[in-house]
Amino acid sequence: MKPSKQRVALVTGANRGIGFAVAERLAQSEYTVILGARDEDKGAQARSALEVHGRDVHDVPLDVTEATSIQAALGKIKDVFGRLDVLVNNAGIQIDGETTILELAQVTLQNTLETNVYGPLLLSQACIPFMKANGYGRIVNISSTLGALSDIANPESPYTGVDSPAYRMSKTLLNAMTVLLAKELRGSNILVNSVCPGWVRTDMGGPRAPLSAEAAAETPVWLATLPDGGPTGGFFRDRQPIPW
Repeated sequence: MKPSKQRVALVTGANRGIGFAVAERLAQSEYTVILGARDEDKGAQARSALEVHGRDVHDVPLDVTEATSIQAALGKIKDVFGRLDVLVNNAGIQIDGETTILELAQVTLQNTLETNVYGPLLLSQACIPFMKANGYGRIVNISSTLGALSDIANPESPYTGVDSPAYRMSKTLLNAMTVLLAKELRGSNILVNSVCPGWVRTDMGGPRAPLSAEAAAETPVWLATLPDGGPTGGFFRDRQPIPW
C-alpha cells in the first residue's frame, strides 16, 4: 500500500443532496474523495456520476448508525489510501417534522440521535488518529439553525413554528460535540466546525426550499479546506459565525 499524496476526504451521506454537492466540489479541488453511502448501489452510482469528469472519487459502504460499518469503512480507507485528512459529517435524518416535544416517542428520538449524533461522534473518534498522524485535519459537522439554543428560545424566530424536537435536539448535541472536539484538539491543526447550510432543496428540505444543494455546499467546502490557523470550534452560515 502506497499512501495517497493528495488530501483524502470522506463525506457521509454523499450519494445525494448536500453530501453529493460537497463531494463534487472537493473532487473539483483535486481532493481524493470517498463517498460514504448506506446503500452500496447508490454510492456506486454517485461515484460513477462524478468519475465522468475524471475526478479521483471512490465509494465505501457506510452506515453511520453501525459501529461495525464505521470500523469496516475506516479499515478500507487505511488499507487503500493510508491517510484521511477531511471528514464531512453530512449524513442525517429528520423524521419528526409534525411531532411536538410532548408527543415525541423514545424510538424516534433514539433513531434520530443514532444517525445525527452517535454516528458523527464515532466517525470523528475513528478518523482523528489518521489526522493526528499527519498533523492535519478538518472536521465539518452539517448542523442547523434549528439546533441553536438562541433560535429555539427566540419567540420571534422565523422557525418558531417548526416542531421537529428530536431533530432540533440532535443538532444542539452535534454543536456541543463540535465545541468539545475543538477544545480537545486545539493546537493539533485539526480544525472542527459546525455549519448551517440553510434551507435546501433536498429530500429533507423539500421542493419549496430556496437554496440548491450546490449553493448550500459552498460554506461546508470552505470549512473543509480551511488553511492552517483557520477558525475552529465555530458555527457558520454563509462563511459568517452565527449564534449557538
